[in-house]
Amino acid sequence: MSAFLKRLGGAVAVLALVLALNFVLFRIMPGDPLTGIMDPRFSPEAKRQLAAQWGLDRPMSEQFAVYIREMLSFRFGLSMMTGRPVWEELRSRVPNTVALLLPALLLSAALGIWLGVKAARSRGSKTERLVLLSGAVSFSFPSFFVQLLLLLCFAYVWPLFPLRGTSSIPPPPGAAAFFDYLWHLALPLFSLVLMSFGSWALYIRNMMVKTLGEDYVLMARARGLPRRRVLWNHAFRSILPPVLTIFLLSLPGVVSGAVITETVFSLHGAGRFLLEATNSHDYPSAGAAFFLLALLTVTCNLLADLLYVFVDPRVRRGGVQ
Repeated sequence: MSAFLKRLGGAVAVLALVLALNFVLFRIMPGDPLTGIMDPRFSPEAKRQLAAQWGLDRPMSEQFAVYIREMLSFRFGLSMMTGRPVWEELRSRVPNTVALLLPALLLSAALGIWLGVKAARSRGSKTERLVLLSGAVSFSFPSFFVQLLLLLCFAYVWPLFPLRGTSSIPPPPGAAAFFDYLWHLALPLFSLVLMSFGSWALYIRNMMVKTLGEDYVLMARARGLPRRRVLWNHAFRSILPPVLTIFLLSLPGVVSGAVITETVFSLHGAGRFLLEATNSHDYPSAGAAFFLLALLTVTCNLLADLLYVFVDPRVRRGGVQ
């Protein structure tokens, strides 16, 4: 319990640091946040009124107090880009990001685990060499290069998928709108799985190779247990704690990677909104997005610690430090 409280205290300290850095870094960045939202023909008086509307004319201490209050209350204020509440902007975009990233993470993990186990079981075979090669190639290229290449091939040269957006304009009526939505997400989803499964496959293969040489696995084989049962019930089950931990810890990285994917495919998602807010010096929107990403990272770290203790009895008994 005391160890968990220490981790919880550390998580709170990290969030406090992120809040402070969000406030400071965006305000020392070059550029004026009002430039992107005001007409160049505005008078100096109009600019001062606009600054007062967004609270930019207040002392920094007062701005910081308002910023902390809005972040901790999850109101986040108004977006300078759109004039709408930041929470409404995120609420309209987060479902698209989740619909893209969650299946991508699950599919890439499932495919990588299956290929990694298959490669470890078939040491020295063509299967293992193929898995090692495909795994190394899958994350050797920059993500934007692969995604632009897929767009060029399968949306422009061969127009099998839409070139941009999350839905057709105008959207089709009825149930066809749902399939149109899936059609727009198919190519981005495929690109994420293509670039992510390799790291899972190599990671699982390396752990399984080591585990299959352990004494308890050799004893299970000597007892005449079926090979499939030894492989999954003994070997894979023993590496399940680190696998689940890696799965949780990869969530924040996948979410931050949505910035590139949603920008390349012009998707209406939270990642693209974060990039646009940063480029536009939209303090409320960018601060809210980075705060939520930090909150997700800290939460996943805490869940990974708790889950590791839950799935590995040795940790509960204090056998593993």
